Amino acid sequence: MVGLGNPEKQYAQTRHNVGFAFVREVAKDWGVRLRKRSFSSKSTWTKRGGKKILLATPQTYMNNSGLAVQQIVASGGIVHENLVIVYDDLDIPLGDIRIRKEGSAGTHKGMSSIVHELGSVFFPRIRVGIGPLPSGVDATDFVLSSFLDEEKLLLKQGLSKAHNALGLILDEKIESAMNLYNQRTQSGPER
Repeated sequence: MVGLGNPEKQYAQTRHNVGFAFVREVAKDWGVRLRKRSFSSKSTWTKRGGKKILLATPQTYMNNSGLAVQQIVASGGIVHENLVIVYDDLDIPLGDIRIRKEGSAGTHKGMSSIVHELGSVFFPRIRVGIGPLPSGVDATDFVLSSFLDEEKLLLKQGLSKAHNALGLILDEKIESAMNLYNQRTQSGPER
C-alpha cells in the first residue's frame, strides 16, 4: 500500500498529504514504523492475515510519485492488481472516500505520474475526500493548505472509512468496499 504526499515538514498537515497520514495511521495501528529508506520511500514490510504487505510513503514529491511506485513494483515483486494507492481527491467531499479497482488518473498529478511510470491503470486505489474546492480559491493553494480545526473530525471520519475499506480490499472484497463507500453522501457542511 502506497500513500501519496510530499515529504517536507511544511507539507505534513496539508490536504495533499492525506495519503501519507493514512499510511502512518495504519502503520501505528498495526504496530510497525516506517523507517527504512527503500524504493525512494519511507517504508516497512509487515504481515497481516498471512499476507506480506508493504507500507510506503514515496519521498519523491507528489508529482513524481510514479518513480517510487515503479521501484516498488520492480523490486518488491508486487503485481499491479495488488498495489493499493491512497491519495487525496478534491472532487470528493471531506469525510467521504471512493474505491476504484482501476481507471484513469483524472487530474491528480501524483496519479498521473504513477500511471505514466507503470504504463497501466489496472491497480486499486482509495481516494480520500478533501473537497469541495471553495469558489474563488486556487486548487494548488487549497491542496497545500492545512485542515481547519472544524474540518478535522470529518478528516478523521474519512480516514476511518479508508481503514475499513483497506481491510475489505486486503480480504479480496474490493467489490464490497466499492458498494459500501462509493455512494454519494452529504458528509460536511455546505461551503
